[in-house]
Amino acid sequence: MIGAVVPAHDEEALIGRALRALIDAAAHPDLQGEEVRILVVLDACRDRTADVVRSLGVQGLAIEARNVGFARAAGAQALIEQGARWLAFTDADSVVAPNWFSRQLAFRTEAVCGVVEVDDWTRFTAEERTAYEVGYTDAEDHRHIHGANLGVSVSAYQQAGGFAQLCSHEDVDFVERLHALGMRIAWTNTVRVVTSARQDGRAPDGFAAHMGRLRA
Repeated sequence: MIGAVVPAHDEEALIGRALRALIDAAAHPDLQGEEVRILVVLDACRDRTADVVRSLGVQGLAIEARNVGFARAAGAQALIEQGARWLAFTDADSVVAPNWFSRQLAFRTEAVCGVVEVDDWTRFTAEERTAYEVGYTDAEDHRHIHGANLGVSVSAYQQAGGFAQLCSHEDVDFVERLHALGMRIAWTNTVRVVTSARQDGRAPDGFAAHMGRLRA
């Protein structure tokens, strides 16, 4: 079984499209019918995020941490206990490609780091967009790390110790530990996710903060 973890804190506006994309990707023919279980970790949600999750028939796990590292780790552990062999991580404001799961598995590595593309540049100037694109490598063998586009085998996940309880950069910390252990990591732009351009993200210094710094 393949497990997908989506941490969420008050994401009722965006979680629906994220989950529909995951459900579509879970039905990709290249998976040859292997089960995919999606789990949304509802971290201190006070809005209707849980209602949207239930309406789509997706598992929800409620926690009160306000910590994305803790949320990813809690979701991973729950799916491991359910029998997952591979874990895929994305975010509630992101939309995965239809072949998202199948492309990760095709590399036959211990982990896969994909790329993200921004869904809407209308609130940014041409100069700000250029500044972003100059600093981002959308190509094979990039070295970007995104919690919104990350896959790992359960064996490698457990050997590396899982996600630390960090409010930001939990993804970078985790992948650095994988690298230190000599795990094979595919750095690819063929595993793709479209993510929002919002600047009011849930992690204090996550991708949304990076987008905010472009405006600064």
